[in-house]
Amino acid sequence: MAGRSWLLNRVLRSRGAGLLGAVVEKGDTGTDFPLSASERGQGGEVSSPRRRGGQGVRALLLALAVCLAGNAWGQDLQIGGKITFQSYRDGNTEIYVMNADGTGQTRLTNNGADDNNPSWSPDGTKIAFQRSGAIFVMNADGTGQTNLTITEYNPSWSPDGTKIATGGGEIYVTNTDGTGQTNLTNNAAEDGVPHWSPDGSKIVFNSFRDGNFEIYVMNAGDGSGLTRLTNNGAQDGEPSWSPDGSKIAFESNRDGNFEIYVMNADGTNQTRLTNNGAQDILYPATGASFSKV
Repeated sequence: MAGRSWLLNRVLRSRGAGLLGAVVEKGDTGTDFPLSASERGQGGEVSSPRRRGGQGVRALLLALAVCLAGNAWGQDLQIGGKITFQSYRDGNTEIYVMNADGTGQTRLTNNGADDNNPSWSPDGTKIAFQRSGAIFVMNADGTGQTNLTITEYNPSWSPDGTKIATGGGEIYVTNTDGTGQTNLTNNAAEDGVPHWSPDGSKIVFNSFRDGNFEIYVMNAGDGSGLTRLTNNGAQDGEPSWSPDGSKIAFESNRDGNFEIYVMNADGTNQTRLTNNGAQDILYPATGASFSKV
């Protein structure tokens, strides 16, 4: 089975196939990529790691190639010549950092829990990450690991570095010390994978409030101005802004399998960028979002 995105695995779970955990294993080719829930024990622990290759490796290599592009999207994965990533090489998921050429690989977390979804602060001094369903922040060298007491997923820094958005049920925004947590969505549907616009004024995310996953945007301050950007019977999700805020990349299975699309920030001009029989997917919050060097 190829590596899968959060959205793709939510679709599979609705069909009884299980939800992807943010756990990564070391494949035969040396590539780090996610494990499915069937390979995990209770509480997010891995129960039976296996080897994978082929499409999973291809998907991650494609993602890393995009992340390392000079004119890339976001800064979740790479900043200042450093890349943060998650790996299962030590028997459970831990956070690592390395140079852009792959040298200097350094383990930043070391505990029995699963640490994943790393995201750089805009100034490169901090990394937010997820540990067993809670959001932590640490210094770029792994010191000062602090539990923000936020029970959510997919941390995303505001461009000014003063707030963190999270989403796995609702979209919350909180101060970087864990105070001032505000629910921006507040509905019974599942809202997830938030991403700040480059100017910090808006947050794009995917939501199941319409019976399938669609992409929405709202004002970052209070959740007002909620606007649906996609509208079809397929699954659209994993949105990520372009550096200038004029475009949004996303994944969709509207043409039969998951492919990568781009649209204007207002939802117009939705254009398919990839076209093949494999699953082409984005991971904006789990370590394969586009990055600005």
